[in-house]
Amino acid sequence: MSNRTISGGDLVDRLRLIRTETVGPVAFDHLLSLYGTAAAALDALPGLARRGGGKALRVPTKAEAEREIAATEKAGARFLAKGDADYPRLLAAIEAAPPLITVKGHIGLARQPAAAMVGARNASAAGQRLAREMAGDIGRSGMVVVSGLARGIDGVAHIAALDTGTIAVVAGGIDVVYPPEHADLQARVAEAGLVVAEMPVATQPQARHFPRRNRLISGLALGVVVVEAALKSGSLITARFALEQGREVMAVPGSPLDPRARGANDLIRQGARLVESGAEVVDILSPMVEVPLAEPARDGYAAGPASPPDEREIERNRARIVQLLSPVPIAVDELLRQAELTLPVVFTILLELELAGRLMRHAGGRVSLI
Repeated sequence: MSNRTISGGDLVDRLRLIRTETVGPVAFDHLLSLYGTAAAALDALPGLARRGGGKALRVPTKAEAEREIAATEKAGARFLAKGDADYPRLLAAIEAAPPLITVKGHIGLARQPAAAMVGARNASAAGQRLAREMAGDIGRSGMVVVSGLARGIDGVAHIAALDTGTIAVVAGGIDVVYPPEHADLQARVAEAGLVVAEMPVATQPQARHFPRRNRLISGLALGVVVVEAALKSGSLITARFALEQGREVMAVPGSPLDPRARGANDLIRQGARLVESGAEVVDILSPMVEVPLAEPARDGYAAGPASPPDEREIERNRARIVQLLSPVPIAVDELLRQAELTLPVVFTILLELELAGRLMRHAGGRVSLI
């Protein structure tokens, strides 16, 4: 599966850039908008990080990137770059969409309308039965079912939609099975459906990887259905991402006596759509199929200047931007208003701070000092 719509050299450069410490999806986009190519951005990285007050960055070598590409292809997977014809349209529309993902299976599924289904790992027998019926009905309607290959509701949803189309988003590398008992299911999804990963091959999933995975689950779908979820669960994180991404949030109500129903019930109280069948999910999402997706919230990076601003102006104003920032997240638009500086200057200073490891990005185009 070595077919690519970007050149091999460009893929190597993009992979080196996104695997560089402190370079996240938004910084990646802004670097490309500033310097035009990943190769030029790589050349600029050391100076940007140094001016932001950071230490020397660890940039993967060309050989390391080539080894990762070879290992990915050996696993039967391929890379997709944002901007590729095959890159999922729904995913490309989210804020901070991953510049590169790895996929294994039938990539055409990622271009079809989809509904995500998530829920408790320790789901009840009733919850699993309902998830199985709902996922089956959604699949037979022509929609793809997206989930996270976890125990409980996720696994049931994938199994029910194997014949009609399902996408599994994994938290680790695309060649890593988690949980271990889903080895056969992951292989079946790769054969009949599609497996998607953001992390490098051989990456064992860690706690911090799961929220990143959850934003992809919601990002690949028109909406998310929550079937059984505790008040503090990964399923609610997925629902929050869906809300931030402008996707529909739906939940199946449950008994107040069951702790596994409290998260879904709370979502309904907060305005999520109450659903009890796959047909209701399809009715809610079908009108969205032909509606163009809204552009993701701008945080300034992706809409950066065509060329770097004057370095003298940046030097004069860097301290002012740092003074305005704090550990409390602030919208970039508000920062621009208070700083009374041009867009290129502010965006470049923020990029320098991020590459130096001094800036954290938050949903909705907000930033804070670390």
